[in-house]
Amino acid sequence: MDENHNPWKTKQTSVSYENPWIRVEHHEVVNPAGNDGIYGLVRYKNHAIGIVPIDEDGYTYLVGQYRYALGEYSWEIPEGGCPVGTDTLETAQRELKEETGLVADEWQRIMEFHLSNSVSDEWGVAYVARRLHQQEAEPEDTEQLKLRRVPLSEAIDMTLDGRIKDALSILALQRVRLLGLDKGNMTD
Repeated sequence: MDENHNPWKTKQTSVSYENPWIRVEHHEVVNPAGNDGIYGLVRYKNHAIGIVPIDEDGYTYLVGQYRYALGEYSWEIPEGGCPVGTDTLETAQRELKEETGLVADEWQRIMEFHLSNSVSDEWGVAYVARRLHQQEAEPEDTEQLKLRRVPLSEAIDMTLDGRIKDALSILALQRVRLLGLDKGNMTD
């Protein structure tokens, strides 16, 4: 099986819905078995950005907010949307300051990921931010945020016991542990 060969054939595509953040497409397809079918696809106009800020005492900062789509409160790492074509590091720096008021002197890109690749093209990247300085937070008008400073080890534990359910936060915090960055290491 050739990994570069696309077994799907697109016959027709139409846009079912569009707003400033997403476009929902309806595809008439021929599936890998050769049968006619349909496929719904969500195209994102922003990349997902996540930041794990780590201070000199080994603490991180979590952002709490009510998530409309879920109908529940969520604790997460600082996150945001990076318009396609925009520098992800610049967006990460902006989002960290907006949501927490933190500015970091040291940044490390730790991973890239696809968040729901069976129905969307959402792609993201996560960073670790260190050498933090506190300034004034500047949340957007759609954000009503709470900020918690917690030991990094506790935040990682929260991904294991279900207190953090957000996929981007789980991925980034577990990656921090896997890379040993929870021990104070920085790698290239």
